[in-house]
Amino acid sequence: MTQADIEVTAELVRELLREQHPDLADRTVRLGARGWDNQLWRLGDDLAVRLPWATESADELLRKEYRWLPFLAPNLPLPVPVPQRFGDPSERFPRPWIVTTWVPGEPADRAPVTSGAAAATSLAAFLTALHQPAPEQAPAGRTRGGSLTCYSEGFADQLASLTGMGLITDPTAVRAVWEDAIAAPGWTGPALWQHGDLHPANILTSDGTICGVIDFGDLFAGDPACDLAAAWILLPDNAIEAFYAACQPDPATLRRARGWAVLRAFAGLLIGDAGVHGRPGGKPTWGPPAHASLQRLIATTHQ
Repeated sequence: MTQADIEVTAELVRELLREQHPDLADRTVRLGARGWDNQLWRLGDDLAVRLPWATESADELLRKEYRWLPFLAPNLPLPVPVPQRFGDPSERFPRPWIVTTWVPGEPADRAPVTSGAAAATSLAAFLTALHQPAPEQAPAGRTRGGSLTCYSEGFADQLASLTGMGLITDPTAVRAVWEDAIAAPGWTGPALWQHGDLHPANILTSDGTICGVIDFGDLFAGDPACDLAAAWILLPDNAIEAFYAACQPDPATLRRARGWAVLRAFAGLLIGDAGVHGRPGGKPTWGPPAHASLQRLIATTHQ
């Protein structure tokens, strides 16, 4: 039996718990979300079960979270899904799965930040706490954290595609942001812990501000510019400056962060457009924040 033959249901989740963690099997089980890599099933009021259901790489990402997030979580000022139990692959479900704490809130792609000052403070405090030197055995980035120049060909292809689709109307201005970013000096400090995937669907909000951060599958050690790019897509216009004032990145890191923000905006535009047109993997809520992010980037210059 392959995973393609398995429909993930509440009953399957209960059966897996009965087999490996029977003390949790009597809790209520209900679907929480279907993410890019994993399905999330709520387990009672305070726990969740995460099962990979799409990409093959999700297995590695879950194992990474299970190993490292309990080590990092106690020092983070926002709630995160802390792994509690590990589920081994079995005949019933041939991939690993984990039980984590449940983090309440609404994803920011559906409930955007409206309290800019509070959110800027929260995001800056979170990243300052996370961006600490990582040990030598920390994971390296899969596709993030290296030199931006490695993405130049992909940038050019996506810019042309998005311009042709009518999703970018000023490609010259976008290219200027990118060229400034790749011309900036690279990171020379120690490899710092990075979330690696801070798009709006992985940030939770409540009452207009940030209340939690989820999905640490892309956790890695490297250049902080990757995470610092998140401000452009998560925060409203009047909060970007406050965020960077709190984080105080050096000028070169800020320039590189703008380049990472362009790449993140491109991904959001493509995924959002796919969602609008009903294509597989599309999420229509990703388009508006990506568009707003790109407009902010081309309307400002690096400091």
